[in-house]
Amino acid sequence: MLNKSVFMLLITTFVLTASPTQAQILYNITDLGTLGGNESYASDINNSGHVAGWSRYQPGNPEVHAFLYNGATMKDIGTLDGTESFALAINENGQAAGYSGPVNQSHAFFYDGTTMNDLGTLGGSESSAYGINDSGHVVGWSKNSFGDSRAFLYDGSTMSDITPLGWSICRARGINNNRQVAGYGYNGSENHAFLYGGTTVIDLGTLGGSDSYAFAINEIGQITGSSENSLGQDRAFLYDGVDMIELGTLTVPGTSRSLGLGINDSGQVVGRVDYGSAQSLAFFYDGNMMFNLNNLIDSSAGWDLIEASGINNNGQITGHGYIDGLRRAYILTPVPEPATICLLALGTILVRKRR
Repeated sequence: MLNKSVFMLLITTFVLTASPTQAQILYNITDLGTLGGNESYASDINNSGHVAGWSRYQPGNPEVHAFLYNGATMKDIGTLDGTESFALAINENGQAAGYSGPVNQSHAFFYDGTTMNDLGTLGGSESSAYGINDSGHVVGWSKNSFGDSRAFLYDGSTMSDITPLGWSICRARGINNNRQVAGYGYNGSENHAFLYGGTTVIDLGTLGGSDSYAFAINEIGQITGSSENSLGQDRAFLYDGVDMIELGTLTVPGTSRSLGLGINDSGQVVGRVDYGSAQSLAFFYDGNMMFNLNNLIDSSAGWDLIEASGINNNGQITGHGYIDGLRRAYILTPVPEPATICLLALGTILVRKRR
């Protein structure tokens, strides 16, 4: 049997002989392609690695269609009115939610796997869906008959206004299987992130500044988004059920802001850091530190990852970036870390030794 000194020697040897490039590559990247045009964008990913998003569907045509990617192919799921559509969320059953239609006239939709269903509005001219759970419950925002923007919950048959009492200009952005809803709105004095539990609303407050926005929620009620801190900086946050925790930002030239856009059940967060003149970087937060995702892939692949929008419970990440000057949706899939590979090799040695 190998003793501790031999075990440490194996690990040391592997680490010392691994190249810097090997040490940095923690994800393999997959280009999801397009529906026929030259651009695609990804918004959400489920635990099967299926992705929702939108893509140009004809060369030279500026309009986009919603898509679902099943791990191998990208499927055009159509539109409500023949113009444009955007898929913004996907559940574990491969159902999607988003919106379709021209500017200021779009309607929220629920895609049941076969058909795109128009969810209508709360009486106004437009609506958009941003979140869906495994029961097919959808959340988003809609204008009412007075032209006010209200948060809604669609329960499979009816669209209901769930805007907190006394709040206005509200957006519901995510829903979990416990029907907890994350969103944001104007609470009478500031824009604040909120957690809606069906009967109660929790104002999540801020990081010390004047505004906060919630963009995603996981199955245990943790929420991510962005808030102004006491220094007037916009920073990604993780709400752990009690406190709003500032996640910081990446080291970039000039001023920056960070936004948490996706969260899995382990509390890992992905999003983007905006800086300079319309520049951005995709980030991953592992519970302790924020990482630039561009530093965790093979640099020779030529990708510039500008946004990470979703992360599943297997650690796969989706978003979009540039490759060969074109904007493309991607999936990042974790590869075994050096320590894991070493332990696997050690296990093989131990088995052979015992034999």
